Order: sequence, then C-alpha cells, then structure tokens
Amino acid sequence: AGHVFHTKSDTEVIVHGWEQWGADCVQRFRGMFAFALWDRNRQTLFMARDRLGVKPLHWAQLPNGAVLFGSELKTITVHPDFPREMDDRAIEDYFAFGYIPDPRTIYRQAHKLAPAHTLLWKVGEPAPRIARYWDVSFEPDGKLSLAEACEQLREKLTESVKLRMISEVPLGAFLSGGVDSSAVVAAMAGLSESPVKTCSIGFDVASYNESEFARMVAERYRTDHYTETVKADDFGLIDRLASLYDEPYADSSAIPTYRVCELARKRVTVALSGDGGDETFGGYRRYKFHVREQALRDRLPAGLRHALFGTLGRIYPKLDQMPRMFRARATFQALARDAVDAYCHSVSILRDDDRAQLFSPEFRKRLGGYRAREVFHEHARRAPTDDALSLIQYLDYNTYLPGDINTKVDRASMAHSLEVREPLMDHPLVEWAARLPSSLKLAGGEGKLVLKKAMEPLLPNDVLYRPKMGFAVPLATWFRGPLRGEVQRVLKGDTLAGTGVFDAGMLARITDEHL
Repeated sequence: AGHVFHTKSDTEVIVHGWEQWGADCVQRFRGMFAFALWDRNRQTLFMARDRLGVKPLHWAQLPNGAVLFGSELKTITVHPDFPREMDDRAIEDYFAFGYIPDPRTIYRQAHKLAPAHTLLWKVGEPAPRIARYWDVSFEPDGKLSLAEACEQLREKLTESVKLRMISEVPLGAFLSGGVDSSAVVAAMAGLSESPVKTCSIGFDVASYNESEFARMVAERYRTDHYTETVKADDFGLIDRLASLYDEPYADSSAIPTYRVCELARKRVTVALSGDGGDETFGGYRRYKFHVREQALRDRLPAGLRHALFGTLGRIYPKLDQMPRMFRARATFQALARDAVDAYCHSVSILRDDDRAQLFSPEFRKRLGGYRAREVFHEHARRAPTDDALSLIQYLDYNTYLPGDINTKVDRASMAHSLEVREPLMDHPLVEWAARLPSSLKLAGGEGKLVLKKAMEPLLPNDVLYRPKMGFAVPLATWFRGPLRGEVQRVLKGDTLAGTGVFDAGMLARITDEHL
C-alpha cells in the first residue's frame, strides 16, 4: 500500500495498520496484543485487546473527564483522583469464580477492555465506543474424519509454533509433562536445529509432581532441560502475588506459575507455553461430566427435573471428603438447573447457597438480587451454538481463559520480564478447532481426543493418556499447618468482619470446620 517503514519493530506495524484501515486494522493482526494509540490529527484514542485476551488492558474515566489506561490496574489506582470504591457485583463474581471476569474490576470506576474488543474515543464525545471485532464460531464440519483432522492439526500446530519461534532473543518452552506443553515442545523440536531449551517445576509432594513425565519428553527430543523443585511450604509468595494482581485472585497455581517463570527467565527471554489447549480441544474433566449430565437433562422434562433433582439436592448430605461416586449432592443440584446455570454451579468455588450464608444480610441487600451466574447467561445469549460441549467451551473462552488462565500467566511472566507466547491460542487454530465435531474432541470419556491422536507418533502414550493432574499446591495442608495462625487471624479478626460484606459467624464457622 506504499507505506515506508523506519524500523523493524512489530509496534510500527500497528501505526501503519491504523493509517491504512482505521479500527479494522485489528482484523489483520495475529497473535497477542494490547495497545493504545493516540491519533493527534483525528483527535482520537484507539485501544484494542487480542482475541483470546492473552494480554490485559484496563481503563477508567475520572470525574473530571480525564482518561486513564494501562496494562495493570495499579496504573489507574495510583492516580490521586481515582475513586477507590469497590464494586459489589465484582465481589459476588469473585467469590463464585475465584477471579473477577471481564469487563469488571474490583473497583466500580475501573474496567477491563474485554478480549476481542476495541475502544474508540474521540475528543468531545461523552463516552467511548466499545465494539467486539471477533468471536468464535462453532459450525461443525461433519465430513472431516479423525485421520484428516489429525493431519490438519499437526500442520496448523507446526505453523503456529513456527510463527512464535521468531525471536531475536533466547527462546525456550515450559514443559509440564502434560499433553499441551509436550505437543508444543515436540513441534518446536521439529523446527529447531539446536536443542530446545525447556524448563519445568517439580514438587516435593508426589501427588502434585509431574516432573517425571516432563523428563520423558525432554529425553525423547534431547532438549536442554532444566528442573527445579518447589517445596510444599512455598507460601511465602502470597503477599508478593497480591501486589502483582492488584485485585482478588484465588487460583493457587499462581504460585508454581510464578516459580516456573522465574526459572525460565534465568535461561531465556521468550518462552512458549501450552495454555489454551484444554479450552480448545475439550480437555477439562468438568467437560465430560457436564456433557453426561446434559444428555440426561435432554431426556427429562424440565418440571420433572426441577422437582426430582431439586429435592434430592436439598436433602442429600454434603460428602466432600468421600470418593466422587458418593458426592452426588452437587450432581443433583446441577441436574435440576438448565445447562448454563448447571455449568456455572459446577465451576463455582463457592456455590449460590454457600455465598448466601457467607455474605451479610446488608451486603445481599446491596446486591439487589444480582448473582454471578448472570455473567454466564450474558455470554450464553450470544453463543453461536447449542451443542453441549461447544457451549461450555464458548463460556470458558469468554470467562475462565482470560480471567483466570491468561491473567495468571501474564502477571507471573511480566513480574520476571519474560515474554510468554501461546501457540494453542493462535486464532486460526482456535477457529479451525471450533469447527470440529464435538465427537472428535470428547469421546468415550476421553478429552482432547484429536490432539492426543495427532500426537501419538510424536509423544509417549504415558504422557498422552495419563490422568490429568493440574498445577495445584497443597492449600489444605498449609491452612491446617504452617498458615493456621494466619488463617485464624485474618478470618476471625476485625478486618473482614468490618467490611460489612461478610457474616462474621459464618467466617468463624467455616474456619473452625476446615481446621
């Protein structure tokens, strides 16, 4: 188009793209980004965030009309004129999900720009124009066989990884020993002339430790592998993490994620990760349970389900310490609900009845009937699918992935000046996977079927078909052991009770019961 570039920087591409296509420039960008652009000639502020919400962007308008924006919430809250009033609905959302979903923040006057959205604000206009520029479309291609899908997936993964290996600084990968990161490392090894630098975190508690599986992949591809062991009492990071996240965030895997970024930064400046694989290919265990439950919902009239399972959900005892087959109360409660409410119920860390007891009567009144499930219903109304698996994948793309997973990796990596790139969140790959029939993702209780089958020539079966472990830490052990005094001080003290949000008696009861 005749543009002359003065640098070799990807940032300059954004400026020329804006000059050429205006707000539509984001349609042509590929990868992760969050940027703000000021066009002096048009007196226009333009901001945009990538499609899957890998990178964060916060903004606020002060009472005097000034606009604040930045990657971190603290960019806004340090301003002396910013009103630091908490958002009651964000508190309700947080205690349901363990994070605050876009576009809310913990503060009433500050906002996140949601993934796949732009913000256009011209001088003189009272408010910005916020628009969505991309969405996942689930239109299954029923003609594609499993073998064809596997071949196409290997090609698309290789292309995505190849693009993200372009770097002028040392580059490596996280290798947890799970399917997703192992698939990324296998693709990198096939593209690299020198050994891929890989790193993993091990735990000194066997039930949390995946390092043996990471070692298997590292040996197969002769990677330059480095492992560090995190002790089970690595809770000294809690205060540090609070300062990084700027608002409540409850995913305990933030601790090992911080450590693996710290480890990677000792050897590389850019690291590829396997994040996004569970959402894209149907890997979470909860997907399997939801699809089974939905099949039963579809066979029973709603009135019968509400009466039968609603009653069972109320009278069945809560048996959290028993094997899963005996913990039927949550399943009965889910079956009594519609698909969206049921999924919200299953992913909530504190469910509706628990939050109702936790919150004070005054705070419940302030909520005015608002419930966190409205977040899911808002996205579900826009969902381009009624397929049981596709619907909850869509909900996760819009809530859990940006609000929990991407938030965690961004804060942990940026704390160490490490750039993390996510090949499994390449939007052409995501769009392709969304068109796969659900039967190629979840079949016979096996999640990520197409990814595992595609990787069978490249990865050991012990890596592909072992039970999913996650990236957890032994919180219960900490709370009953070395953090016991701190837990009691915080939960039974005046600080939380004095907020007016909580029922002090309930705080004391759940503390005593847990300890």
